[in-house]
Amino acid sequence: MMRKLLIANRGEIACRIMRTAKRLGVTSVAVYSEVDAHALHVELADEAYLLGPAPARDSYLSIGKIIEIAHRSGSDAIHPGYGFLAENADFAEACAANGLIFVGPPPHAMRLLGSKSEAKAAMMRAGVPVAPGSSGGEDAELFEAARAIGLPVLVKASAGGGGRGMRIVRAPEELSSAIESARREARAAFGDDALFIEKYFSGYKHVEIQIFADSLGGVVSFLERDCSMQRRHQKIIEETPAPGLTPSLRAQMSDAAIRAAHAAGYTGAGTVEFLVGEDHFYFLEMNTRLQVEHPVTEMVSKQDLVEWQLRVACGAPLPLTQDDLRMSGCAIEARICAEDPARGFMPSVGEIAYFRGPREAPFLRIDSGVRAGDRVTPYYDSLLAKLIVFGENREQALRRLQAGLEEVEIVGVATNLDLLRAISKSDGMAAGDYDTEYVGNNIAMLTCPAAPSTDSDRVLLSAASAVFLADARRVALEASRAVGDDWSPWAGADAWRLYERADHDLRVTQAGRTLAAQIMRPQDGGFLLSFGDAVTAVEVQSVGGRLSLLVDGVKHEVSTVGLDDGVVVILGGRNYVINWVEAATSSQGEEPLNERVLAPMPATVTRVAVKSGDAVSKGETLLVLEAMKMEIPLAAPHDGVVESVACEEGDMAIEGAELVTILRKDVA
Repeated sequence: MMRKLLIANRGEIACRIMRTAKRLGVTSVAVYSEVDAHALHVELADEAYLLGPAPARDSYLSIGKIIEIAHRSGSDAIHPGYGFLAENADFAEACAANGLIFVGPPPHAMRLLGSKSEAKAAMMRAGVPVAPGSSGGEDAELFEAARAIGLPVLVKASAGGGGRGMRIVRAPEELSSAIESARREARAAFGDDALFIEKYFSGYKHVEIQIFADSLGGVVSFLERDCSMQRRHQKIIEETPAPGLTPSLRAQMSDAAIRAAHAAGYTGAGTVEFLVGEDHFYFLEMNTRLQVEHPVTEMVSKQDLVEWQLRVACGAPLPLTQDDLRMSGCAIEARICAEDPARGFMPSVGEIAYFRGPREAPFLRIDSGVRAGDRVTPYYDSLLAKLIVFGENREQALRRLQAGLEEVEIVGVATNLDLLRAISKSDGMAAGDYDTEYVGNNIAMLTCPAAPSTDSDRVLLSAASAVFLADARRVALEASRAVGDDWSPWAGADAWRLYERADHDLRVTQAGRTLAAQIMRPQDGGFLLSFGDAVTAVEVQSVGGRLSLLVDGVKHEVSTVGLDDGVVVILGGRNYVINWVEAATSSQGEEPLNERVLAPMPATVTRVAVKSGDAVSKGETLLVLEAMKMEIPLAAPHDGVVESVACEEGDMAIEGAELVTILRKDVA
């Protein structure tokens, strides 16, 4: 076993690797960029070294800097995690040339499998079924391949994965822009803009096989993982075993995955991904690294795959043979990301003001790389944490997933938590009857907010009233202390008033609505709330940093996070932003003649599609930004004429910067 392990990554995967290293007595070394100086992975490491500026090319993708730090720290091994340099054969070779153990497959296998087009050719030679497609080439060759295969097709980046550099083309006129966009995104994400064409199959499942190989020729496969629940070609929920997969197809896929590993001369952890129809499957690609979703395999096998990686990298045989490997139960993982599903999965940046995970349980784990106070930046992936649950059967695992998601609370950045909760309770998830298009086809239903009710409004107003009174008490106490009289009757927010009743009128806004209530007879521990046609008795108790509310005898636990102009009430895991009316800003007045298109976050301008004077239609792409490894197209908010363009390709736009101004059509 190595003595000192440098983890060339960040976020939750770096934290995950460190946990195993500590358990095995291996010293862990972190590297970090300037914006990650106070990140969780830096805190958890035994040692930490600065790499450089925030952009990945200057820090986490800098092979020379990482090798230099490995020598300086006395590390004898490097684990690349996933993403960044994890599938970079040049990095693996640099490690070997510098006497460092690379925790991953040999460079020749990475090169073969890192090119999706070359990998498909190798799989065909090994007798593994592959989807119809091209081997890559220039734009003209891609056009010809699409014509020969027939639409719809996928334009795919040959390097990398994670849905980056991938576009569906359903009509001939879409192909040119799809190639251009995919090349641009692939170049930004992987430094390689090579593309190929593959037939797009609708209604198929995305199922993968985890394999492990040692340097002695041993190869084993684990239970498959169903990764079909995706958004924008990126996985968000994974489970094992795959619901509905027949034993026959499972055996065929497992055999094909093992043949793929042998054909590539593979060593270490790898994942063979397949597109699965009713009674057949096609090879998609092989990921030469540990997958984001590896915890579900760990749950059902009771094995630590990172430990397997470390031992195999040091030349040890596989810890178990295929016959010794035992798997049981069901495990499901949900990826919690900083993004807004209702706005086309727009990434979200900012400070995490509050983060509460689910209660500890032997059947549940949460792998996270952030905590309250951390900032989500536009430089890296949007993944915040992963919730993983285990059950003796799928029904139990799904119930535990639903309960666990209700307990996760995050304030400060937009997240996909509500979408994950909706998916976990959907009919498709319950029946295991979903494919790669399920989220896209049902996005309106899955992102539809719950209709407000008088009962839920009463609980929200009770929580807001409790915060309002607590703030009033604090202000009064501070005022009395300023004059040196803690016993002044004016220091209370209770029922004492001179010739006045003790009521407070409360007016707030929530989700575009104005709610009004009256707080009556406030005392320590409770008050009466007049809302609608009823007066409700509310008892309030602080328990473990949360509020326990007894509203007309019914208990509700909520968390609250203060804002400058209101409060966020977290009820059932859902965030309700409540603003005091006095602090709310008014948007009344005449509609402006023009509209400014602003940068939603710090991002790089990768394409400007319009110029001053151009006529545009509502929904037409004006420009494209790149942040968090994603392309973000910004569209015209209405018909009109471009009045001005305030950016150029390559510019780094700050959040809120004016990029394009459009004069409305009716005044143009």
